[in-house]
Amino acid sequence: MTARGFGAPSLGSRRYGRSLLSRASAPGSPLWRLDWVMLAAVFALTVFGALLVWSATRVELLDAGSDPTSFLGKHLLNVAIGAVLMVLAALPDYRVLRAYAPVAYVLASIGLIAVLTPLGATINGSHSWIVLGGGIQFQPSEFAKIALVLGLAMMLGEPRDGEVAPRSNDIILALVAAAVMMGLIMLQPDLGTTMVFVAVILGVLAVSGADLRWLSGLLAAGVIGSLLVWQMGLLEDYQIARFTAFADPSVDPRGVGYNANQALIAIGSGGLLGKGLFNGGQTAGHFVPEQHTDFIFTVAGEELGFVGGAVLLVLLGIVLWRGLRIAMACEDPYGRLVATGVVCWLTFQTFVNIGMTIGVMPITGLPLPFVSYGGTATFAGMVAIGLLQGVRLRTRRYD
Repeated sequence: MTARGFGAPSLGSRRYGRSLLSRASAPGSPLWRLDWVMLAAVFALTVFGALLVWSATRVELLDAGSDPTSFLGKHLLNVAIGAVLMVLAALPDYRVLRAYAPVAYVLASIGLIAVLTPLGATINGSHSWIVLGGGIQFQPSEFAKIALVLGLAMMLGEPRDGEVAPRSNDIILALVAAAVMMGLIMLQPDLGTTMVFVAVILGVLAVSGADLRWLSGLLAAGVIGSLLVWQMGLLEDYQIARFTAFADPSVDPRGVGYNANQALIAIGSGGLLGKGLFNGGQTAGHFVPEQHTDFIFTVAGEELGFVGGAVLLVLLGIVLWRGLRIAMACEDPYGRLVATGVVCWLTFQTFVNIGMTIGVMPITGLPLPFVSYGGTATFAGMVAIGLLQGVRLRTRRYD
């Protein structure tokens, strides 16, 4: 019997295989059109995050007699699930997703309402979570960010014939829809996510071509509203304490200013090159609370130093820069606003997270995208990257 009888490929099958490979690698193929620079930066950030999460949790787990790789394994599983969600978000034509934006909005609102029922749970002072059996918990406000981006793009990214900007009725509808979700989030209360919503709304409005009076009016309303919230005592005690510590960390270094002071000590002690991965005294001693989630940047600062922190910032900057390029290149208003909303979301969240660790922003419960430990936040961030890739794949200017 000849070799072909045992399954050796025929000349025709080899040609067919080569044709499939050539089509996959051709300039017009989907794989070619992906933004590989962005994907490489996201992958590097997840590797960065896995190492930092491992360093931040292993000693505490060892002291408790648990597996020191427990959090690392969970983090890697979250990243793997997030990668699948990213692919699923990029596969459909983003213009098809426009029809499902109202569904996403309704589901996100239901999740936010469910948090306020007995299904909700309080973690770190914020009643923002739904805890299921088996240790599974998720934060509906993270998925609400996706719904907000899709909903704003749908309402503001469909100008009528002869129009180049959304009408006043469209803007009012978009603001009302966003205000409903923001109100539900403030009831939790989750000031950090509310701030992200404001950044996304302002960014999408600006790019949509809305009249400058809308933006200036919203900014003025935001300032007045913030003053009223403060004067009427609508903030929780822990939120007031965070603002107090931001204004003057020396007020109570062992109380309200503890987190901010310890974060600065950890980052400052790293110097130029850091103490080495797994060798941070502040990290090993658990001096910085929630170091594997909200304060993950302090691990990088202490153990990898200024250079390591700068590399982390460069990778995050690459992701945001590539997302901005996608938004600028997209000629379709809806796709451009989807990309804009994602970039505003990730940019603001990155700025606030790193800013609170170095003392330029008040402490809020916002994780560092693609780096901090967390299931829901990781899933939402990966879906956001998938949406950007979906817009990138179907933008003609890249042909």
